Amino acid sequence: MAPPMADPPIPTTDIADARLSAAGEARIDWADGFMPVLRSIRERFAAERPLEGVRVGACLHVTAETANLVRTLIAGGAQTALCAANPLSTRDEVAAALATNHGAVVQARRGEGPDEYARHIGALVKSRPHITLDDGADLISTLHAAGADEGMLGSMEETTTGLVRLRSLDNLACPVLAVNDARTERTINDRFGTGQSAFDGILRATNLLLSGRTVVVLGYGWTGKGIALRARGAGAEVIVCEVDPLRALEARMEGFGVMPSLTAAERGDVFITVTGGRDVLSRDHFTRMKDGAVLANAGHFDVEIDLAALREVSAGAREVLPLVEQYDLGDGRRLNLLAKGRVVNLAAAEGHPAEVMDVSFALQALCVEYLAREGAGLPPGVQAVPDAIDREVARLKLASLGVEIDTLTTDQRAYLGVWAPDLAG
Repeated sequence: MAPPMADPPIPTTDIADARLSAAGEARIDWADGFMPVLRSIRERFAAERPLEGVRVGACLHVTAETANLVRTLIAGGAQTALCAANPLSTRDEVAAALATNHGAVVQARRGEGPDEYARHIGALVKSRPHITLDDGADLISTLHAAGADEGMLGSMEETTTGLVRLRSLDNLACPVLAVNDARTERTINDRFGTGQSAFDGILRATNLLLSGRTVVVLGYGWTGKGIALRARGAGAEVIVCEVDPLRALEARMEGFGVMPSLTAAERGDVFITVTGGRDVLSRDHFTRMKDGAVLANAGHFDVEIDLAALREVSAGAREVLPLVEQYDLGDGRRLNLLAKGRVVNLAAAEGHPAEVMDVSFALQALCVEYLAREGAGLPPGVQAVPDAIDREVARLKLASLGVEIDTLTTDQRAYLGVWAPDLAG
C-alpha cells in the first residue's frame, strides 16, 4: 500500500478535444481484443484491488495499448495520471476517451511543443506519485532533480536509453525496475515488436520496395536484431554497423554484412539507427550517401541522426510527402529524412502491434503491483525485474495462445541441483 503522504494537488486534464472520446473508445476496444494477458490481469485487479490508495504517474506513449494499461491500473484501485513520452505518438482521441470515460488524468496533446511537454511532466511531478512508469526516463529524472523521488515506492523504465540515463545517476532515492531488461520485454517488445513496426513506419511514409535494396542497420542490440531479421525477410541486403565486437561477431555469424558506418554510407539505400546514442549518422556519412537514400531512426530520441549537420550540408529542404523531408545536397543528390528523425515506428505508424504491448504492459502492471507491495523495503537504484514476474508473463502469454509446455519431474529437478551428479546412474 502507499506510504502516508500529504495529499498533493491532483493535476487537471489537458487534452485536445473531449469530443473525440467515441473514436478513442473504439480504438481502445480494438486493441483490447488483442491483449488477453493484460485483460486477465485487469480482471484480477478489479476483484482484488491491490493498488488501492496508490498514486501512479505514467509518462508513456498515449496510444490505445497504453490506454488498456491505464484501465488496468485504475481497475486495481490506482489514481492514475498520464502524460506523453513523445508528442508525435499521442492519439488525441485515445487521450479524450481515457479522460472522459475511464477516470484518468491525461496531460497530452499530439504535436505539443517543448514547453507544453515540460509543463505536462511538471504537473505529474507536483502530484507526487508513489509509483511512476517511464519511457525514456523523463518523469523520474524530473522527480529526482526536484528531490521528489524521496519516499516513492519506486519506478519502472521501459527503454534502453532511459536505463542508460538512470544508471548514470548514483543517488536515486527510490528503486527503479529495469523493465527493458526483462527477458519477455527484450524478446517480444524489442526484437519482434520494433522489428516489425519500424518497417511499418518506413513503408507507410515512403511505400518503398525493400526487396533488392541495401538496408543499413546501425546497432545490433535486441532491436537491431529484429530489424535486420525483418529486412532480410523482405528481400533486402542487410549491413550491420556496430561498436561492440561481440555484437558485430554475432551479426556476421548470422550472415549479415558487417562494416564501419562510413563504408556502409556509400552502399546503403535505407539507413535505420537504433543505438540509443547520438550523432550516429552525421556530416561525413551524409556526404558519402547515394542520391535518394532514406534516413530513419528507431531509437528513442531524435538525436541519432545529426539533424544540425544534415541542414549544414544541404542547400535546402522541402516536404515531398507528409512524413518525408527531402534535403538537397546541391550536387544532384538528395537525402530523405523520415518523421523529422523521431522514432519512426510511432511517428510514422502506430507503434508495436497490440499483441506485443500485451506482453510489455502485462509486465508493467505486475511490476506496479510488486512495487505497491514490496517497494518500501527495496534498496534505491536500478534493479532487475523479479524473475518470477518475467516467467508469469510468459506463462500467461503461452496460455492465451493455447500453448502447453513440459515441466521437470522431481528427479530431474534433483539432478539439476546436484553439483557432482552420479553419471553411472
